[in-house]
Amino acid sequence: MAEAISNVAIISKPGSPDAQNAAKRIIGLFRPQKPTIYVINPLTIDGTRAIKTEELKDLKLDMVIAIGGDGTTLRAFRYIPKCCPLLSVNVGGNRGVLSETGIESLDDSIHAVLGGRFFYERRIRLSCNTRQTTFPPALNDVVLLRQNPIRTPVVKIRLMDDYIEQKMDGIIVATPTGSTGHSYSMGGPVVYEKLDSLLLSPIAPMNRLPRIVLPPVDIEVSVNHDTCLIVDGQEAFHIPSNESVMISRYPYDAQFIRVRQRGIRQIVKLGF
Repeated sequence: MAEAISNVAIISKPGSPDAQNAAKRIIGLFRPQKPTIYVINPLTIDGTRAIKTEELKDLKLDMVIAIGGDGTTLRAFRYIPKCCPLLSVNVGGNRGVLSETGIESLDDSIHAVLGGRFFYERRIRLSCNTRQTTFPPALNDVVLLRQNPIRTPVVKIRLMDDYIEQKMDGIIVATPTGSTGHSYSMGGPVVYEKLDSLLLSPIAPMNRLPRIVLPPVDIEVSVNHDTCLIVDGQEAFHIPSNESVMISRYPYDAQFIRVRQRGIRQIVKLGF
């Protein structure tokens, strides 16, 4: 017999009527089990508790459901507590590379979860900090990008006791999950999503540098001009010149709830 699900949080794409309707449908499917259901503002649904996104980390949750595109899933993983599992529902997204289900299979997927017919898929995440600031965790990538468009900075990269120093526009450090994102658009390879590895991609280096696949080691980056640090393409932070940024594996992996086995999910979802 499946273990009862007592506490569920739903985070949906803001301003999307389709996502709101999907949330109502999911809540109706969960109601026979009588769980406590939290919804994230501005979503409000009768019979649920509306909370702010920042309050998620303080809750003891059995699962989170993200309804929208990949952007909604990425946003959810920055706020949910530690290793809390997440079911990604693609409603109004493009390809939904991270999603497990969409509208057409939503009922079957929720019934599978309620019946205990699911498994967890683990993905590594990135932690990023300076001496003063710890930034939100990244599931896809961390990007350091020059702020001054007419000056090409010198980027210093330290990893595995070696240094790379060169003029370039910036650098992308991506997880296997994020290898289909910004790094891929820059010509990087698709890295199998379940590997424990990182992908380092220079952006417009003055002398051609290879993209490097490496173990999830600590990477220290400093730039001799002000830069912008971008987390998962959604949050941007100012980094002063010569400030060291440490990028490492986040201690809590992301956990996706999956109800069906797939091969190379990324390739299928990208349409190949």
